[in-house]
Amino acid sequence: MRVLVVNATSSLLLLSPTSQSPPQLLSAITNAIKPKPPPTNPKIPITSPRPPPLLMNVALRSADRVRYCAEMASKLAMDKRFDDFVMILESNGYDLPALLGLLDAKMVSAGICGLICEGRIGDVVRVFRRVEGLGIGPFELCDESVKAGFGLELRRLAKEGELGEVVELMEVLAGFRMSVKEFVDPFKIIEMCVEKRDPDMAVRYAHILPRSYIWFSSIIREFGKKRDLVSALVVFEASKRESSGPNMYACRTIIDVCGLCGDISKARNIYEELLTQKITLNTYVFNSVMNVNANDLRYALHVYKNMQHLNVPADMVSYNILLKACCLGGRVDLAREIYEEVKQVASTGALRLDVIMYSTIIKVFADAKMWSVALQIKEDMLLAGVTPNVITWSSLISACANVGLVEKAVQVFEEMLLVGCQPNSQCCNTLLYACVEACQYDRAFRIFETWKGNVVAVEHSSGNDIANLQCSNSGSHFPHLAEVFAFSPTTATYNILMKACGTDYYRAKTLMDEMKMEGLSPDQMSWSILIDICGRSGNVGGALQALRNMHDAGAKPDVVAYSTAIKACVDNKNLKLAFSLFEEMKRYPVKPNLVTYNTLLRARNKYGSLHEVQQCLAIYQDMRKAGYSPNDYFLKKLIEEWCEGVIQDNNQSQGIISQCCSRKKIDTEKPQTLLLEKVAVHLHKDNKRNLVIDVRGLTKVEARIVVLAVLRMIKEKYITGDPIKDDMSIILGARKEIGGVADNEFEVKNAIVKLLQDVVGLAVVSTGPETPFILNDNRWHRRNSVLKQNECRCNSDDSSARRPTVLQRLKVTRVSLDRWLRKRIGATLC
Repeated sequence: MRVLVVNATSSLLLLSPTSQSPPQLLSAITNAIKPKPPPTNPKIPITSPRPPPLLMNVALRSADRVRYCAEMASKLAMDKRFDDFVMILESNGYDLPALLGLLDAKMVSAGICGLICEGRIGDVVRVFRRVEGLGIGPFELCDESVKAGFGLELRRLAKEGELGEVVELMEVLAGFRMSVKEFVDPFKIIEMCVEKRDPDMAVRYAHILPRSYIWFSSIIREFGKKRDLVSALVVFEASKRESSGPNMYACRTIIDVCGLCGDISKARNIYEELLTQKITLNTYVFNSVMNVNANDLRYALHVYKNMQHLNVPADMVSYNILLKACCLGGRVDLAREIYEEVKQVASTGALRLDVIMYSTIIKVFADAKMWSVALQIKEDMLLAGVTPNVITWSSLISACANVGLVEKAVQVFEEMLLVGCQPNSQCCNTLLYACVEACQYDRAFRIFETWKGNVVAVEHSSGNDIANLQCSNSGSHFPHLAEVFAFSPTTATYNILMKACGTDYYRAKTLMDEMKMEGLSPDQMSWSILIDICGRSGNVGGALQALRNMHDAGAKPDVVAYSTAIKACVDNKNLKLAFSLFEEMKRYPVKPNLVTYNTLLRARNKYGSLHEVQQCLAIYQDMRKAGYSPNDYFLKKLIEEWCEGVIQDNNQSQGIISQCCSRKKIDTEKPQTLLLEKVAVHLHKDNKRNLVIDVRGLTKVEARIVVLAVLRMIKEKYITGDPIKDDMSIILGARKEIGGVADNEFEVKNAIVKLLQDVVGLAVVSTGPETPFILNDNRWHRRNSVLKQNECRCNSDDSSARRPTVLQRLKVTRVSLDRWLRKRIGATLC
């Protein structure tokens, strides 16, 4: 009985609507529930204290007490006084199930939603954790309005970009065994993680979602679309730690992402690592690896052989990827073998050839210009009961167009319409392109006008009744078409027609205006074609104006547009403007390509000034730095002619040049890189103070060109008022300690001495080494110590690597150079 009184007291203590201390709470409850006391006789002494009214509650029935507690707890929850609410729950341990059944879920949910609306999420979480500590699921006390409230709050946070708070709250709710997937679209959260480049947060979010192994793949793919391979790899590594076994979804996706980001080697490393770990890959992973390596046919076939070795069955996608690799690699023979293999497998019923397979193999032969084989495969396709689609017909039209068979291409186009296949813009553009490539320009325009007006002829199957539709043109160029098709020209359509304009600038400009009226925007190719038309018609000003209009229209000029404009200037002998455009395109910047460099290097057939030579040599060096291999012979010949001009008059025959060029034709297969680099270095450096010419490694003809180039540079600078202030020194090569001067070095020395003394008339002095060098690890190191020179000379038995390399030099005195320059300039003036 004593224990019961204590429990009853504790229960009533918790029912206070205030936060009073227990003695005050007891007094308040007692005053509230005690009846009016009967009048007492003051004359009668009270010998014992009257029991407090609280003890009267013991006589109440247990069910009434629980109901009363439930009502009070519901009211407290609705008033958002959840500390008192939880205290009531904690004080009714044995009667807790009955109490929970009597709670008003709407009142409790109203209080929780009120806290959520006030942003007091922390208070809600704290209450939930205390309730969960009693073994009660927090959401067992609430209705659906609480979930709706959390959903609104999460969507608000997501809209404001509070990614960390969203994921943290979802983690908490998921810990309370609540499904959070429906609160916010998962792809919205993944998109936020991708935009913020936060793979760790994306991994945290994936952990709380059901079937997380699929969501890991989705996250990897989304990072890949943003070309963020680093973040995708972080998520992939997390997916491996998450799952007990290999996640084939993630493996396939990360390989696809590597290919999308252009890191083929990383895709191969992942694939080979999986094989090393003895993980059995499925068909889809193998397909992804082959598809990523489609540009490397050898490796794609290697993967396919591994696939066969591991007994992994190939599907139609596998064979389609192999055919794609053969198409990219130009291996028609191998594509035919794969096609025969697929047909054999299909004959057993293991596979069924689909339209994609046929379309791919047709494209292989179309690109290889094997149009007859492509048409034969179309017949096989029909016999197999596979209906060609628009991609198939487009490839067939391309097969005929690639070899210039315009009539055959038109026939295939008509056949496509007869079977009821609606052509797309690619089919129409391919047919127009075939006409333009065959120089049938008028026919291309007539076909275009026919399509644009939806003009065709309708022929019944009997072939007798033909009804011609009303048209803007006089007749149709397709007399066997089955129905009218909707034709919507594209920008590529107008680009093809602009090529058909030849040199008619105004017709091309009209097409561009019509393109704009159709709601299409001219692209970079449109402007490049217009620039080319101006160039071929001799209108350099129009070409430059088109380039400027391209800027104004918002289409950034690319390398094709600039190269076309440069070609227009070169073709019309405006080289100064061509080089100016070249400098402009590098400022924007637009990276020149091989066509740009070759156009500029072949712009001149003769050099007249030092500036022109320096300009072309700078382009030549820039071209080599960009990784292109120029044709050195053409440029070398021009440089040689310019160099020889320093000692020959314009009316003299070029006997020396012809003699040098005829000597084994200067061996056009031999690269002239060293010679041109030597010339470029000497012509671009400042030689005011120290004229040093290094001809080591050159033949006597090449050394002659370098020396003459420097002499011509000196002459042109002297004319502009730059006098000679020092002697000119020529480094010939190394004298060997045994055997004297090498044969080639001897020939170079004699050729240069003969040139300078006999032809030019300069005073040449042969000098010894001014500075000794020794060769060590293929590098020349200056040694200033005379003591070490003598030591090296004395120790003749030492290895040749320690012997000093003696450089042979020729010196041309400043006085003789000055005399020669005065004489040459005076003769020129006369």
